[in-house]
Amino acid sequence: MKLTHRALLALAISGLSTTVQADEFIATQLKSQPSEQSENEGFVEGSTLSGSTRNWYANELKRRGGEFSYNDNGTSKTTPRRINWTQGTILDFNSGFTQGTVGFSTQVAAYNAIALDRSVNHIAGNNNRTLSRNDGDAVGQWSKLGLANIKARVSNTTLTVGRQNFSSPTLDVIGNRALPSSFQGVGLRSEEFNNLTFDAGSFDRVSPRTEQGLSKFRSEYGALGVETDRASVAGFSYQPLNNLTTSLYATHVEDFWDQYYFGAIHEWGDNAVLGLNTKFNYYKTRDTGKQAMGEIDNNAYSLALGLTHQAHTVSLSYQQVIGDEYFDYLHETNGIYLANSLLSDFNGPNEKSLQLAYSINMAQYGIPGLKFNAYHARGWDIDGTHYKGTAYDVRNMNGEKHSEFSVGTSYAVQSGPLKDTAIRATYTTHRASKNQSDGSINEFRLVTTIPFNIL
Repeated sequence: MKLTHRALLALAISGLSTTVQADEFIATQLKSQPSEQSENEGFVEGSTLSGSTRNWYANELKRRGGEFSYNDNGTSKTTPRRINWTQGTILDFNSGFTQGTVGFSTQVAAYNAIALDRSVNHIAGNNNRTLSRNDGDAVGQWSKLGLANIKARVSNTTLTVGRQNFSSPTLDVIGNRALPSSFQGVGLRSEEFNNLTFDAGSFDRVSPRTEQGLSKFRSEYGALGVETDRASVAGFSYQPLNNLTTSLYATHVEDFWDQYYFGAIHEWGDNAVLGLNTKFNYYKTRDTGKQAMGEIDNNAYSLALGLTHQAHTVSLSYQQVIGDEYFDYLHETNGIYLANSLLSDFNGPNEKSLQLAYSINMAQYGIPGLKFNAYHARGWDIDGTHYKGTAYDVRNMNGEKHSEFSVGTSYAVQSGPLKDTAIRATYTTHRASKNQSDGSINEFRLVTTIPFNIL
């Protein structure tokens, strides 16, 4: 019997409901005093100066005839290999909050990037990995204010105005390069209740990972390059049971789309014996306003089940897109919490995908901080032949498929002057049919992040 997407959604929610029945209900109530504001040390006394430096290296090799195109001082060239190697450093100053009913503080963070590999034929053109000029040459060193804001706090509620970090399932800072992105606007976070947190924000610009200035928002997968002046989001996270956390968010991207998100995470059992972790994510996207991205009517969801026994975790994730366009999100954000968002997002029109993953935590074997992981994911039934708009290049996708395999290891230093230094190495291969957009590529990535405290 073939299950419809509605039946699959109902099955996922039913299964989640069954596992939570035995959990203890948490009554919502105001947090007991004292509040965060009443406990602060003062503007100067609570100040901190800290930061991190990240060495970021990636070596990509296109396969099956794929090539990167780039400009070498006016000459158009191609190469199957692209190498990016950069050093990103963040120096972050946070003042404490002033004392009183309403507390004020400020945050200023300077971002600096150095291109360690400046070869034109290595960086292979403009990309979001190494900042380069129009002639193809790398910008050797550049800096900017990554964060610059003023905060006002009452009790456990904080309003932030300026360039800031903001996190939600539809609009989230992305930090997978030498430097992270950030947003300019107004953000609010309220934690007045014991199991209920509210977030809201409205932003008019994004500070990209590998650019010196600010940019308007644009979509990650749109082919027209259209931009918008504002993205606004509001939502909450709610923990009704000891082992269940849910979240609900709504986002309005001016003249692009309205996007709604529901997520649930449930944990059951004892990982020392056998623990089950269930994660469900669902997005609904509809066009709005002037429809700069054309007509959009898209549903996307994922269900991930993870079994843990002591050091070992095995997980299985199913994901599906229902719609004749990509499941899309804003560029320079991490606004996709779907389980199979990997090197590829597995988010093509009408795409179905399945991922099998394994990880091991070596702390159980006397090496705390060391972890290994591997996964294999496959996507199929990509079909954009019924798409009637112009914003997405998908009409030539008819039964496309692709697969991805990755192995990785990470280590976090546990003590000493380099405590919390994180080193991660991954090797990923992606293979695609003719018209699948990600193509066939191998990538090796090595990232080392060293945090530090000055004050």
